[in-house]
Amino acid sequence: MIGPSNDLSSKFALDTNALGGLKQSAKAGSPEALKTASTQFEAMFINMMMKSMRDATPQGEGMLDSQQTKTFTTMLDQQMSQNLAKRGVGLADVLIRQLSTTAANAQALAINGDPIAQPAQPFTIANDQPAKRIAMPPGRDAGEMITSPRALLTPTTTSPAPGASGAPSTPGVSASGRPQSPHVRAFQEKLGAHADEAARATGIPAKFMLGQAALESGWGRREIRNADGATSHNLFGIKAGPGWTGKVATAVTTEYVNGKPQTRVEKFRAYDSYADSFKDYAKLITNNPRYEKVLANAQDAAGFAQGLQKAGYATDPLYAAKLTKIIQRNLA
Repeated sequence: MIGPSNDLSSKFALDTNALGGLKQSAKAGSPEALKTASTQFEAMFINMMMKSMRDATPQGEGMLDSQQTKTFTTMLDQQMSQNLAKRGVGLADVLIRQLSTTAANAQALAINGDPIAQPAQPFTIANDQPAKRIAMPPGRDAGEMITSPRALLTPTTTSPAPGASGAPSTPGVSASGRPQSPHVRAFQEKLGAHADEAARATGIPAKFMLGQAALESGWGRREIRNADGATSHNLFGIKAGPGWTGKVATAVTTEYVNGKPQTRVEKFRAYDSYADSFKDYAKLITNNPRYEKVLANAQDAAGFAQGLQKAGYATDPLYAAKLTKIIQRNLA
């Protein structure tokens, strides 16, 4: 949370320590950081206008005109821009509304599968083995403003997997009776066969694993990418630990430590196909003793999700609630 010490509009315009404090606070993504960064952006915009106006004004050659006075005038304009931005000319309010709406839409995409705006960019919550991804505004956040101011299941013909329960699914309708969004149906159609195969190997209902893949990858729109931009096919955010001998992809991650997010760069497993991703996930869940209770409580979505969180699959304190909601509201 930003305190008075990070209110740049009340400080000297060239106070680099205050600017550094704002950058640090903006990493938390709080509304206060967004508001302060938007105000600082507005100050920069005002200063650019003042500079343009001075450049367009004829300059005299009097005894008071020198390089020193020009430097002083520049500093005065910067300070005046800070003061004007504190009162506001409207630009900061527009930025706050736009970025707040984008963040809310990204959250809706991750939880409900009903995006209103563009999909979010990848940020991942790293953990011991897998990692949970969280949605962030596409290409912009408060920190960037400071540094740079300028579809899931149609019916399949395979029999239900061991442990699966419930009535047959209806095309285009989720288990809760809500119509599925087109991108949700496409996600389910694309990965349904791989999920069915993993279900036969683990006993976990296919839609539970599809829901987790949707949460981790933003319905396939925030997949971890290789250095060349190609997808790593890592749908479950599984990290590349010391025992991993396969291909690796590097990504920016956000891990919760004592309830607070920390940004890191981590290595993740990369696969040749989505089928390999599901196979490796099934192997992890069935062979790692920490997930024994996950398999034992996979009869319903809530038990499955809570089991994953208790086993430490992800550090997001809301991981189980988000996963349960995705499965119950979106998947047939």
